[in-house]
Amino acid sequence: MTKPLRFTLFTLLSAIFLSSCSVEELLEPAQTDLPQTEEGINYEIAAGRHETTNPLKTFTKSKIKFEVKFDSTAIYTTKDPNNQADINKLYGMSDCGAFHHVSSARFGWRWYKGKLELHAYSYKDGKNASTLITDIDLNKTYVCELTLTDGKYTYQVRNKKVEHERSCSGEGQGYQLYPYFGGDEKAPHTINIKIKEIQ
Repeated sequence: MTKPLRFTLFTLLSAIFLSSCSVEELLEPAQTDLPQTEEGINYEIAAGRHETTNPLKTFTKSKIKFEVKFDSTAIYTTKDPNNQADINKLYGMSDCGAFHHVSSARFGWRWYKGKLELHAYSYKDGKNASTLITDIDLNKTYVCELTLTDGKYTYQVRNKKVEHERSCSGEGQGYQLYPYFGGDEKAPHTINIKIKEIQ
């Protein structure tokens, strides 16, 4: 095969391959600008915002397990004192093939009465429930585990477990839910949360 012919064949095959891929598939590795290291992803909620910029990620699974570490940016005071008790969202998933305000499970957190708290936070048939799991320390890593079973969510941090009712059974079907500040108010300053998923 002559050199020009090899080049033309390579160009033709490349064009066919690229045309079979969507723009989203080609750009997928660069969809998120979240800094990722061996220690996990640093999620940054900027001052005056509720959330980070995250890619849409759908999946089917029965367990989410991750490490989390908060630094001193988790200490905040809300403008309205009544909002200090609001629970911010940490990490989890929508469920039952529904919108997350209909069916979902995720961990929540808040700075409340001088402590950093982790909560179980879920929606079942559009009704919200939240339960304190445990207090945690700043600058320490904790393993959070969410298990989805028939009719039930089980949240665990260390040896503390909390159960919430679930709308469906079988594996969870939905999309990833990422860190979100609020409640009613937006982040009063930049907040950093490091999360590393555990397989």
